[in-house]
Amino acid sequence: MTMNSKNRKKRLSMKDKYKFMTRLGWETTYQDMDKVFPYDKYEGIKIHDWEAWEDPFRMTMDAYWKYQGEKDKKLYAIIDAFAQNHGQKNISDARYVSALKLFLQGVTPLEYQANRGFAHVARNFRGDGPRIACQMQSIDELRHAQTQIHTLSHYNKYFNGFSEFSHWHDRVWYLSVPKSFFDDARTAGPFEFMIAIGFSFEYVLTNLLFVPFMSGAAYNGDMATVTFGFSAQSDEARHMTLGLQAIKFMLEQDPDNVPIVQKWIDKWTWRGYRVLALVAAMMDYMLPESPQSWKEAWELYFEENTVALFKDLERYGITIPKCAGTVAAEKEHLSHQVWLTLYTHAAPAAMHTWVPTEEKMQWLSEKYPNTFDKYYRPIYEHWKKREEEGNRYYSEMLPQLCQVCQIPMLFTEVEKDDPMQYVHRQGTYKGERYHFCSDHCKEIFENEPEKYVYSWLPVHQIFQGNCGGPTLPDVLNWYKVEFGQENCDYVGSQDEAAFNSWHAKA
Repeated sequence: MTMNSKNRKKRLSMKDKYKFMTRLGWETTYQDMDKVFPYDKYEGIKIHDWEAWEDPFRMTMDAYWKYQGEKDKKLYAIIDAFAQNHGQKNISDARYVSALKLFLQGVTPLEYQANRGFAHVARNFRGDGPRIACQMQSIDELRHAQTQIHTLSHYNKYFNGFSEFSHWHDRVWYLSVPKSFFDDARTAGPFEFMIAIGFSFEYVLTNLLFVPFMSGAAYNGDMATVTFGFSAQSDEARHMTLGLQAIKFMLEQDPDNVPIVQKWIDKWTWRGYRVLALVAAMMDYMLPESPQSWKEAWELYFEENTVALFKDLERYGITIPKCAGTVAAEKEHLSHQVWLTLYTHAAPAAMHTWVPTEEKMQWLSEKYPNTFDKYYRPIYEHWKKREEEGNRYYSEMLPQLCQVCQIPMLFTEVEKDDPMQYVHRQGTYKGERYHFCSDHCKEIFENEPEKYVYSWLPVHQIFQGNCGGPTLPDVLNWYKVEFGQENCDYVGSQDEAAFNSWHAKA
């Protein structure tokens, strides 16, 4: 019996298959659509045609599971091999582990926050296309949190500073910087969340987090971290296209959306950049072998690549973020100023810091010829002398925090060619005075004061007695940080002793 070719059903193309499996065209009947989707109009964004959404990656759910499953098989095979071969002994130096601690404490919980945020957005967009895309990204973010925890759990067996990362993220002072960023984004509306995370962080800034971190891991012999980085980065490529599609979709729907989107771009590019200040210190100081300086990474991934994107968006009326001039001036100073603060406040921290070695300072001199030797090397040489005299410097004072980004007031007037004068801006609201690290944070506050007056500032909370008590031991006990094990200087630490003993035996 032969089959008549004319009676065969035409096979659907991938595009049509995706459309039929995801574009349901669902309209509510017994409840008004505005009641079912109450959050996608109050921000002022006007959407006239949800069907105009072009999905940046057309992947059905069955294909998604197969694709991610294959990646996980390869990832966990490498993680197992790394553990069985005692990969922790093959890293360049135990100082490198502080970079992993900072990543696990500060970044991994943000992956889970992104999972929750995109799940919320997927529920509250009334268009089928963006709902499906955000749902997949939500699952991606949960997977990222899981793979990072599984990878770095190996280090928890041999080093301090990993065991209480989730607890620390909610309490430790420097971790309020990344936490407040996502708290701010998740309490915004769905469209602003897409600009904050989908565009400004995923598209504009994510390369400055993942690419230098993974290349740094490779340079320092940490192949397990390299593997989870590459496994995540293939997802990040999809996330970047989702963020770009989201912003173009908003801009093409109505010209009234342009000023709203521009305001969000200005805000969230700056807020994301302030979070990356911790990454700058990690790149330049925590990596014994550094493949790239923070300044070089910023010039490549922002000034060359991202500025070209903003030029492409000019046709919609979008301009480069207001903060571009400030960050260009700060790139010579940012990592040094952050590390100075982490060094002097290492006692109430959940990681080690140290004076950079002479080899590292020579590298910094080469990468920052205009600033390092002139402004920062003398400080390190002074501190090194104090250490040799048995008088390692720890600050006994709590720093003033910025009301918006929650970073200590450590930045200087680099735009005014006065890099030794600290930036300190003030404003008042309802009779209360508030402090800011920059004009940009002050402007963000003035646009939404009712949001930021409720900021949970760690230093303020300590002074109010809400962090275990008034003394350092009280605060560390509330943090669950073991004094002398998970904090203070790397030199003389258990981490240093363990690493040195392995290599002495070898």
